[in-house]
Amino acid sequence: MKPLLCIVALLFSSQVLSAQWIKQTVNTTASFRGLSVVNEKVIWASGTGGTVIRTIDGGRKWDVIQVPDAAKLDFRDIEAFDANTAYILSIGNGESSRIYKTTDGGKTWNLQFKNTNEKAFFDAIACWDNESCIAVSDPVDGKYIFIRNYGGDSWSAIETPVPALAKDGQAAFAASGTCLITTSIHHAAMLVTGGTASEVLTTNSNGAAWETSQTPIITGTSGSGIFSIDMFYGSAVIVGGNYEKPDEAKDNLAFSTDGGKTWKLGTGLTGYRSGVTYVDKKTIIAVGTNGTDITRDGGKTWKILGKEDLNAVAAKGKKAVWAVGPKGMVVKMK
Repeated sequence: MKPLLCIVALLFSSQVLSAQWIKQTVNTTASFRGLSVVNEKVIWASGTGGTVIRTIDGGRKWDVIQVPDAAKLDFRDIEAFDANTAYILSIGNGESSRIYKTTDGGKTWNLQFKNTNEKAFFDAIACWDNESCIAVSDPVDGKYIFIRNYGGDSWSAIETPVPALAKDGQAAFAASGTCLITTSIHHAAMLVTGGTASEVLTTNSNGAAWETSQTPIITGTSGSGIFSIDMFYGSAVIVGGNYEKPDEAKDNLAFSTDGGKTWKLGTGLTGYRSGVTYVDKKTIIAVGTNGTDITRDGGKTWKILGKEDLNAVAAKGKKAVWAVGPKGMVVKMK
């Protein structure tokens, strides 16, 4: 029995180590940072040039969609719910920050929000369901701006009796659409920041009040801080670093086991990371400009998965792990 067990163990190890990214054929050169994996069949992504892509057959065929009158917009975030329904958010100062929604698979898009505050720069959108979402702008006059759609087609600013205050030089990063996430609690959301302070901001009141948690992630420059957060029930992970030094792997990973209240520094990532996702309780994947790292033991040890330049990663189980990057890069984990 012992030799047989050894053979089984070796076969299992070889399967684990053989995990790799498989590049998809998508007819576009757009750079992607928005990614939403609905299930094993339905995947959406968004990027530059007003471009949205969608597959409904697990990547065999991709639809390349040009949002009307949006050729100059960069859609940094997308939240999809099925083959037909998705929100997209474009970044930029003033009217460049917009939110669109489709309910017919990208055939038509409804412009739901166009920013009128010249000081605002929206970074990300996150949703609890297909009619209830929140979006965030970088700080204006020392406060983060949050907007909600409250189950309708129009967006309005959230009144914040306990506002999310920002330090001078602090901001959120529109790098992967995952600086802002909603959690399993319907009224809860989390925002991660960088610049002069790498903090995690949490709300349990639809964005009306925010609590701030300190983290050990690197700070001090406009390009350093937390870039992405993900949660798996009560556990949470944050990644980041300094995007101006992509090969630097200092203080760029941290974990929380109490819902984001306290954070403990981790090690093992091989560079700056702009996106992170839980595949399951123990498997976590982090991507960045110099490659991908994967852990299968909850972050104790990490292995390099590949050297592809990637911006965002998302998963819905082991059979639906995807990532996107510049120049039309779309990859699926095998």
